[in-house]
Amino acid sequence: MAESFKGPHIGVLSSQFPSNARRSAGLFVRERMFRVARRLPLFVVSPTPWVPCEEWIRRNLRPDFRASVPEYEERRGIPVWYPRYRPLPGPLQSLDGRMMAWGAYSRFSVLRIAGRLDLIDAHGVWPDGYAGVLLGRRLGVPVTMTLHGGELLCARNPRLIPNLRTAISGAARIFAVCESLRQFAIELGAADERVEVIGNGVDADHFRPIDRSAARTALGLSPDAKVLVSMSQPSEEKAHHRVIEVLPLLAGRQPGLVYLIAGAEDMEAQVRAELEAQAARLGVSEAVRFPGEQSPGGLPGLLSAADVFVHAARREGPANVLLEAMACGLPVVTTDAGSHRETICRPELGELVPFGEPQSLEAAIDRVLSRPWDRAAIRRYAETHNWDGRIDRLCRVFTESVAERRA
Repeated sequence: MAESFKGPHIGVLSSQFPSNARRSAGLFVRERMFRVARRLPLFVVSPTPWVPCEEWIRRNLRPDFRASVPEYEERRGIPVWYPRYRPLPGPLQSLDGRMMAWGAYSRFSVLRIAGRLDLIDAHGVWPDGYAGVLLGRRLGVPVTMTLHGGELLCARNPRLIPNLRTAISGAARIFAVCESLRQFAIELGAADERVEVIGNGVDADHFRPIDRSAARTALGLSPDAKVLVSMSQPSEEKAHHRVIEVLPLLAGRQPGLVYLIAGAEDMEAQVRAELEAQAARLGVSEAVRFPGEQSPGGLPGLLSAADVFVHAARREGPANVLLEAMACGLPVVTTDAGSHRETICRPELGELVPFGEPQSLEAAIDRVLSRPWDRAAIRRYAETHNWDGRIDRLCRVFTESVAERRA
């Protein structure tokens, strides 16, 4: 366990962190920080929104209303606490950072007194980063902050801009997972020398091509089928709607077309029902498939069975699923938004299309399906984004930040 390692004790603050009730939440945070935990002692605090009577709401009104999260779990030997905090509605939303800090303070304080907290590493500027800065001031520890892309949405709310600036100014060091987010942090007032790009990596040992024939047989797919695949992200469900929208035209040009939506077990029932209804309305129900829950080793097989990975969401922060797909040798069609152009930076990796233009999306998928691709070259590119160098740099900065504070 990380507890036996020497080095500063890191407390990760992330409201987007997986649990048994939210398996797909914050996987990028988990993979990043659990690799740090192999080198430095680390624990996680994941504040969880709570509203009065939510159990009654789940039981009597909405069974799918905000899954009940446990108070504590141990994940891969790492302790993870899920303290509750009360989010506020409407204009009071600007107080959510304080509410989160209040809810998380007790756990951080106990661990600080026990000598198990030297630095808080917050993920996201709002409300997590803001809460982290308040906690760091109260507990006398430095705070680092990672920008993953959600900040760009928060910045569209003018009420939150002062809070974003406060969080940015209070961090000892800031990590951006892509260059566009680094520039965003600087625009909010961060000093250039305090912001470093350390992107998420890909586990190329896990995400690797497997035999296509075997992968298709396991999924009941024809050897000659043209197969698209997307990953389900509950916050970006409309991305799948956009792909289904162009299937009727594509199916006329690409006989035997199949569209796999992976990870649909984490999708809200209402969203899946909308997708199924849309497919039925457009006459492509047979083409749209939900493979269901995959075993830990099942996702590479799902990706290896496909011809192209499609990500049609308007997501300006990085989508790690692009690298995972490319590690399995898949070309990508995605939107020309933010860091996507940093990832799909060469034509031999796939195509970028303007967001919200179905004709462009349909034409790009058709082109990608109709030409040969050097899948080995695509995988080699993904392998250059491995985790090792990134984790080296993170651990160095954590250690330096603690040393600077003590000095």
